[in-house]
Amino acid sequence: MKLSRQFTVCGSAIFCVVVFSLYLMLDHIDYSKNPNGERVQNGQLGILQDKIDQLERLLAENNEIIANIRDSVINLRENVKEGKVFPEGNISLVISELLPSSPVLIPIDSEDCQFAARTYSKAVDGVQMLDVYDLLRFDNPDGGVWKQGFEITYEENEWDNEPLQVFVVPHSHNDPGWLKTFDDYYRDQTQHILNNMVVKLSEDVRRKMIWSEISYFSKWWESIDDQKRDAVRRLVDSGQLEVATGGWVMPDEANAHYFAMIDQLLEGHQWLERNLGVKPKTGWAVDPFGHSPTQAYLLRQAGLSNMLIQRIHYSVKKHFASQKTLEFIWRQNWDQDSSSDILCHMMPFYSYDVPHTCGPDPKICCQFDFKRLPGGRVSCPWRIPPQAITETNVQERVQVLLDQYRKKSKLFRTNVLLAPLGDDFRYTEALEWDQQFENYQKLFDYMNSHPELHVKAQFGTISDYFEALRKSTGMDPVGMDVGEPALPVLSGDFFTYADRDDHYWSGYFTSRPFYKQMDRVLESHIRSAEILYSLTLANIQKTGKPSDYPAVENYKLLTEARRNLGLFQHHDAIAGTSKDWVVVDYGTRLFHSMLNVKRVIVSSAHWLVLKDKQTYSHDASNPFLKMDDVQPVQDALPRKTVLEVRDKPRLVVIYNPTEQARSSMVSVYVNTLHVRVLNALGHVVRAQVSAVWNDATHPATDVFQLSFVDHAAPLSFSIYQLTEGMELRTEAAKYSFLTEDKHITVNRLEHFRLSYQDDAAPVQIENPYLKLSISAATGLLETMRLKEDDSEHQVRVEFVWYGTTRNKDKSGAYLFLPDKEATSYSPSQPAVIRVTKGPLFSEVTTTFTHITHTLRLYNIQGVDGQSVEICNTVDIRGEFNREIAMRITSDLNSEDRFFTDLNGYQVQPRKTMAKLPLQANFYPMTSMAYLQDSSARLSLLTAQSLGAASLKSGQLEVILDRRLNQDDNRGLGQGVLDNKLTANSFRLLLEKRSSVEEGHNEETAPYSYPSILSHMSYMYLNHPLVSMATSLDSAALSLTPYNPLRTSFPCDIHLVNLRAIQSKEEGGGPSEEAALILHRKGFDCGFSNRNTGLLCTTTRGKIHLEKFLTDLKVKSITPASLSLMHTHNSESDQQEISLKPMEIRTYRLQLS
Repeated sequence: MKLSRQFTVCGSAIFCVVVFSLYLMLDHIDYSKNPNGERVQNGQLGILQDKIDQLERLLAENNEIIANIRDSVINLRENVKEGKVFPEGNISLVISELLPSSPVLIPIDSEDCQFAARTYSKAVDGVQMLDVYDLLRFDNPDGGVWKQGFEITYEENEWDNEPLQVFVVPHSHNDPGWLKTFDDYYRDQTQHILNNMVVKLSEDVRRKMIWSEISYFSKWWESIDDQKRDAVRRLVDSGQLEVATGGWVMPDEANAHYFAMIDQLLEGHQWLERNLGVKPKTGWAVDPFGHSPTQAYLLRQAGLSNMLIQRIHYSVKKHFASQKTLEFIWRQNWDQDSSSDILCHMMPFYSYDVPHTCGPDPKICCQFDFKRLPGGRVSCPWRIPPQAITETNVQERVQVLLDQYRKKSKLFRTNVLLAPLGDDFRYTEALEWDQQFENYQKLFDYMNSHPELHVKAQFGTISDYFEALRKSTGMDPVGMDVGEPALPVLSGDFFTYADRDDHYWSGYFTSRPFYKQMDRVLESHIRSAEILYSLTLANIQKTGKPSDYPAVENYKLLTEARRNLGLFQHHDAIAGTSKDWVVVDYGTRLFHSMLNVKRVIVSSAHWLVLKDKQTYSHDASNPFLKMDDVQPVQDALPRKTVLEVRDKPRLVVIYNPTEQARSSMVSVYVNTLHVRVLNALGHVVRAQVSAVWNDATHPATDVFQLSFVDHAAPLSFSIYQLTEGMELRTEAAKYSFLTEDKHITVNRLEHFRLSYQDDAAPVQIENPYLKLSISAATGLLETMRLKEDDSEHQVRVEFVWYGTTRNKDKSGAYLFLPDKEATSYSPSQPAVIRVTKGPLFSEVTTTFTHITHTLRLYNIQGVDGQSVEICNTVDIRGEFNREIAMRITSDLNSEDRFFTDLNGYQVQPRKTMAKLPLQANFYPMTSMAYLQDSSARLSLLTAQSLGAASLKSGQLEVILDRRLNQDDNRGLGQGVLDNKLTANSFRLLLEKRSSVEEGHNEETAPYSYPSILSHMSYMYLNHPLVSMATSLDSAALSLTPYNPLRTSFPCDIHLVNLRAIQSKEEGGGPSEEAALILHRKGFDCGFSNRNTGLLCTTTRGKIHLEKFLTDLKVKSITPASLSLMHTHNSESDQQEISLKPMEIRTYRLQLS
């Protein structure tokens, strides 16, 4: 009774607050402007009309608030009756809707702020890559036989006490698609390499081989018989064949997002566990174009101890070789306790082929690539061919090769030497196996039987090498306890890569942006499908009802999608550096997987929202729910489907894929202007109807966009009803066109208010947080005003062109070689500028010849209202050797420092260097780039990976698309001319520092962190709400909202995935376990966290899973390594998960 009285009092208090604020709002109406700052042109009548509109809107809002209060009080009463103090869902959600503008601070535990605020102190023996770049002159003197290095000398007697130990590691680099498609490479080369491997390794136990791409290995495994499989297992058990890394592919490390990097690693490791029982120990990455510490961290978390990298800037290699720091412990920039350490070997020379791996002189090393013996298809470009080893020449040949081995070993700190032996698609024919293995064995036999040479040489795997290296340094065999001589500890990354001269590989950060964008949409869809699939299985198990749900079929669709997404993470796929028809093959795979995961999403959603589970029936050809967008073909942008709204209610089901309660915009296309939107409680929801434009000035007459705000609980389904009819709370947008110096006519816009502005005054659009000023001449942003402290900043958007150099070497798929600084984009025709203003969002769309640029502000209390949404649709298909970029110029005094993320996982500070060419100052941007000074930070959040730079203080620019008419001589043999109509989306976020002291630490620290608001804005951009609708002819089944979580996850803990694990039984279905992958994000508390609209707190990284679940129980939870290869000892309290800042952890989870 006491509780009931408290609720009544609480309800009445809220009611009074609302009425009072209404009174104040009416009192403060400024009659000179309408709410969007639009100047009134129609005199007193216009003012009166606006006044009436506004009163209507305020009354309608008041009605909604009263209705919400009434429902909340009724719900609270019912819950009290049932003995529940908190209602299902989120009480704070209710409050947030009632009191839209309360200045709410996120409750952040002060301990959680210490991680980002700590003072930076550099390790004494540490190598920090930012310092290395400062130090290097980046000159390129001729180094003699080792062109990019220096002359190496040694004394004959140096190995008298401890002989040189040489490991020759045979390998074959198999690109899963590049000049041929994955299937064509497999048919023509890879299957023969693997078939010969079984035969040839079995002939001599001293022979060794490493393999890394499981995408190929699994395809081959399916085709071989049990006898051959047993032979492979024997080779693995005896240590002759090693699987290195063991991912689905060898991923690109610049453009790949950590979600997909983990997913392809999991797919490979799960396949190995199921079929070979192998747990890889060592990473092998010889071909990605630059290396990221994120990959090092993921390998360490998966339980690997060692790794090898190769494509590093030639000046960095030379510097490391001269300092003998080519082998180091790689530690994360943010790591405080060395838990992220992994032992890393950097190859010293130009390439991973045989001429560049035995020693510094390629003309000599080439003579020991026995595939190039005279009479074969490949020869040595230095015109000195190899000689087959015989008794007569073995002594002289050994002396020549040993000289190279000794010289190479002088670049390292120990007497253990690695000499890889392989190249792209090597060991295809049996003859090559014989040529390499027989000739090298003769050389080894001679070396090993002559003690005066002080050398022990053998074939080895990459882990054989690392084992010997660890032994010689006194390191732990697998751990990271640094021995003697101690190896240096390095932190930082290895971008941007140059392999010679000024040839920087910053072009591929943007090449083929259409597919970079498609990749991210598929990632978000796969994540949604995985989570919903796992929740559906657990719910089916809980209800115990036999179900028509297609569990096995859906699992097969998910597996195929994981593999297609995994394949696309390959360093010639997402990089955009394959032949045109190979790109089409990747695109087709992504496209089919997109269709398939949508099937998983709708069939799971159908089961979860159905009130009576007995009525569930699965019909693949006519699903109960349909997604509201359709991509017609692999290289076209998706289109919205039009929902027919008639007198019978049409149900729309909205899924929130994030683990946070959120208020976000839903937009669907409908066939009528007159639509009423009702929520699950039957209340009318405020909505905005806008025109759908066929082009800049022609609206569709039979299709309209309906937008409304969904206040969604975490991972939940909301249900809305659309019915036809006049509704005060559904308002039409108003349009105006800027007609200064140009004639524009707009026809057939009869349902909307239309005006024309012919003067030069800037256009303004605003929401509760921001006010934007847009140039009437260009239609582009000029200033941003933050309403919180009424500060105005110059934030100017413009577009620019880059050309390519006149030199022999020009830009291509890999390289960016601009002719000069960018030139301003000036379109041939004047731009068409269209302004949309409405109650829920306002936008300015500017149509140029090559770009349609939209700036949108959401009138939402919460995360989505605090940034500017920028959408560019780019089409440069008619251009010749040009790249188009978006440049943002602000008044922030950022000097030469800016920040880009690595793989969406961590932020790396950057320094723009005058000593480097323009193209060297571009870096990969996977999720964000930002600039800052002591008072503010300006972040550009992105929905696709692109190349970004800050070439001047206060400036950020991002390359949107590139069209290049020639090859750049890196083996692809073509330009980039398959451009598409490409959509790019961004959010622009301006944040004020709440304390200036916080900024000082960042001047020197090699790390930086986004704010919580920035993390959330990025997540909402990349994981939009998913809309589905019931089909018109579907039976009138009763649906109910679905809320699996009681409350939002902590603000800094992200649910990376909940991924069903395959059962061990035949048939390819799921087991009862899923991999729960969590990431605790590092964040900077130095920015205002007032009014963010976030309904979460931080909890020092602790999460008690069962307390979050509404109706499921945790049957078991076991900590594991990232890719499930190793199971860790259970923590004391199994239910409570504890994560350190930045940590990514995987758990085997069973729900019931």
